[in-house]
Amino acid sequence: MTLYQSIESKNHPNIYRTTKLRKQLNDESQTLVSRLEALQCHFTWDLDLSRSLLLRCRDNLLNIGTVNGNKWLGQIYNLRGFIQYRLGFSEDAQSFFNKAKQAFCKIRSADEGPWLVVNYGDLAWLHHHLGDQAESEAYLSKVDALNKKYPSLSQEELHPETYAEKAYALMMVSGDKTLVVDYFQRAIEMQPGIREWNTSHALALMYASKHSRTGLDDDILEKMRIAQEQDPENLYLAAHYLCQRAMRGESIQDEARELATKVLRSPVSSYSGLKPLLWVYRKYISDDEAIDLAEEALKNHPDERYLKRCVTLCYKWKIIFSMESPKKSLIDRAILLLEEVIALYPHSSLMRKIEIADVYALSHDDQAKADQKYQELLESDLELADKQMLYNKYAYYLHFHKHNRNMSIRYHMKAAKIPQQSFFRKKSIKVLEKRGRDRLCAALCYEGRLIFSDSPPKKSLLDRAISVHQEDGNMSIQYHMKAAAIPHQSFFRKNSIKVLEKRQGQTVRRNNRFSGKPARAIVF
Repeated sequence: MTLYQSIESKNHPNIYRTTKLRKQLNDESQTLVSRLEALQCHFTWDLDLSRSLLLRCRDNLLNIGTVNGNKWLGQIYNLRGFIQYRLGFSEDAQSFFNKAKQAFCKIRSADEGPWLVVNYGDLAWLHHHLGDQAESEAYLSKVDALNKKYPSLSQEELHPETYAEKAYALMMVSGDKTLVVDYFQRAIEMQPGIREWNTSHALALMYASKHSRTGLDDDILEKMRIAQEQDPENLYLAAHYLCQRAMRGESIQDEARELATKVLRSPVSSYSGLKPLLWVYRKYISDDEAIDLAEEALKNHPDERYLKRCVTLCYKWKIIFSMESPKKSLIDRAILLLEEVIALYPHSSLMRKIEIADVYALSHDDQAKADQKYQELLESDLELADKQMLYNKYAYYLHFHKHNRNMSIRYHMKAAKIPQQSFFRKKSIKVLEKRGRDRLCAALCYEGRLIFSDSPPKKSLLDRAISVHQEDGNMSIQYHMKAAAIPHQSFFRKNSIKVLEKRQGQTVRRNNRFSGKPARAIVF
């Protein structure tokens, strides 16, 4: 104790004790937070999801259902608990975390094990956020006890159960597909023979290659075959495997109809295999038989909203992929179903609203309604990821239905400009690159790439952008100004500044030229 503290403690003992207690509590709080941050659970896995994505994930998990026998039930409840917390429903979150523990213990036929590490971590974070630090400490102690009793193979490795749950969570929220594959692979290598891990690993490999133009590699298809042999009751995997074989030219019609019989007898779930099987029917059998299969499933379970969504999907496919103009009765039926599905999924139906506009666009009498629907969506308050998807879809609508090529490119640029990595952004960028062959599209494409790039532009990109506009002196100067304004010292920036100096007839200060600051704007 310092002299000052000693004097203070004699004169004002209560003040000193209060200060000391406050410092002690602050140190304990910092220690608690650091221990929480070291946990492996949904709160520390960078699942920084937008509200719209949280709502979509919640609906997707509800579509999976809680059918007895689902080996992922504990992981589903944990993820639902995290989503409910992020949406502001803390009591629901705690209820789901408690259900997760019960599900894990029932599936594993044991009261404890390393499969509870993530669950206890989630509960530690939840109680911390609720202000109950004592309960948070209690769950931290439970995590420590589990790690001590069931140590991982090395300090650098997680438990295989943790790798598997992390992979499952990322897969459910459309996370990094490469990481999903890697985490499942690690879990399997550390603890082989877990059937649901092998199945999910095969599916993750398929998802990661889903949009490949060359299709699945032979080794991935072989992993799917082996997984199906090990997990013959998994109809979802069976439907996807059937689809991949059909893509390679195999005749699968009889197998598809046999699989349909099994799917119709199964409990309703988005993992029953119905949706991928409907795609197989549409592509390799017929649109009408796909519709009949979906309608039969809905007839057996008329109150299941997921099945109504599947029926709607079949009608949409028939309309969009038809070589002939669709009948008005078919369009009316599709619109009615889409409106019903939107009402059943009020918080995650942006794509269905876009589909209504696209269906209207295919009717000669409803073009105005399509325009109206898109304008309403464009004027609505959407998060960036949703705007990106909408801009991409609207760009295609402008190109194929309005034949407005220039405006279509502008909206592809809007989609590409949003710094959200997604399937829709990639599609828009590909369109811009593909259409950049003629002078107008090249100008727009290069402009977009210069604006959207997160790194200094390459010489080739700047040269092309400038050369495209050589015939238009003003536009060329604008691109030299863009190059000069980028705060990255390079030969190309210096070159553009020289062009600007020569054109303008004035000198830009040397320290502004090489200081790393953006070049001063020059007005012509």
